[in-house]
Amino acid sequence: MKTIPYWTDNTPRPDDISVDAPPNEVDVVIIGAGVTGLTAARRLADLGKSVVVVDAQFLGEGASAVNGGQLNFGLKPPTAQLIKKYGPDVTRELWDASLDAIDLAERIIEEDGFDAGFRRTGAVSLGYRSDSPQNAHAASQTYREMFGFETTVVEGDALPSVIGSDTFTAALVSETDGAVDPAKYNFGLARAVAQRGILIVEQCEVTDLSRSGAGHVVKTTKGTIRAGSVLMATNGYTPKDLVPALRRQIIPIGSYMVATAPLPEETLDRLLPGNRLYWTQRRFLNYFRRSDDNRLLIGGRPNLSPDLDLFTVAGGMHKTIGELFPEIADVEITHVWGGKLAATFDLLPHLGRTGEGIWYAVGYGGHGMSLATYLGTEVGGLIGGAINDNPFLGLPHPTRPYYRGTPWFLPAGGILFRSLDRLGR
Repeated sequence: MKTIPYWTDNTPRPDDISVDAPPNEVDVVIIGAGVTGLTAARRLADLGKSVVVVDAQFLGEGASAVNGGQLNFGLKPPTAQLIKKYGPDVTRELWDASLDAIDLAERIIEEDGFDAGFRRTGAVSLGYRSDSPQNAHAASQTYREMFGFETTVVEGDALPSVIGSDTFTAALVSETDGAVDPAKYNFGLARAVAQRGILIVEQCEVTDLSRSGAGHVVKTTKGTIRAGSVLMATNGYTPKDLVPALRRQIIPIGSYMVATAPLPEETLDRLLPGNRLYWTQRRFLNYFRRSDDNRLLIGGRPNLSPDLDLFTVAGGMHKTIGELFPEIADVEITHVWGGKLAATFDLLPHLGRTGEGIWYAVGYGGHGMSLATYLGTEVGGLIGGAINDNPFLGLPHPTRPYYRGTPWFLPAGGILFRSLDRLGR
């Protein structure tokens, strides 16, 4: 069993698009070469700005190249909660942005002409509980009446048409969602950015940020850069001490995936009809899909820690596969890996500027492939002066008095969430 991502094992990191050192001066320094940083760089390049993208790791080592590759509708918080807090008009803008994000990812792939394994075969949200059919119908009605967004509820004897498992009581099906191979997408974005003249510098850790007049001084392990603007595009990998106020607003959480050995095509046709994307309606949810070479790719987490032992994770995932799909309970796991996502205290993504004038776009809460594409592009437009507003700009970005950037409370939170899942609450 390999303890490396299935995605990057299949699509190695390109070695001809980065440079050895950053320039001395640019319009914008982007910290983080994931989807947020690269889509922001793409937008800024098209606006005529000089940009360098620096990353403390190699390209593709963060979550952007190793996640589930799902481009899903909606946002993490319940719709009713958003309406109560922000009202129907703002909620509709945030919702529409989540759909625009899927369209944007497809458009970028088409415009820049790279293969990202994109497909738009829809997604299925799976409920376990006895009241899941009732809840699914209520959600479907809300989506239709509030947003004009159509979904289909599948239950009872019809469930095998969308999921080959007896575990679930209801399915909410969307035809809007898309999928990508995240490594191909991340590397394709990097190549498209490099072809626009944007410099990418790997293994270039930022060690200090300071103001200099109207601009910034960015000190890195490969040189000092003067810039008009700086964008933190580090999400779950945001350093604790570089921009402390931002780190206090996001919580790094681990998420893990495994890939099985290839399965017979007819088996996957039965287990995952329609080659859709799937996720389960639990706090400790699982998300899964089929690979192009007929593997089951399944992700989740046994707790919230970003530092779990991968062999222990693989054992737990193997058990989960057997619970969901007993007929493949003995399937071999060939790859196990993990990455960090970032959650916020209100479960919404956020973009804005710190008190020191540092731009940021973070906090996707597991919806990163689509929302990072959208918010990266939007923050690039804001920095470049092409736009002056966005539905997420200016939303209150909370923290907690007890949080200083070290999420000491994750073990207790994990126990609580696991207990609530077991109780079906």
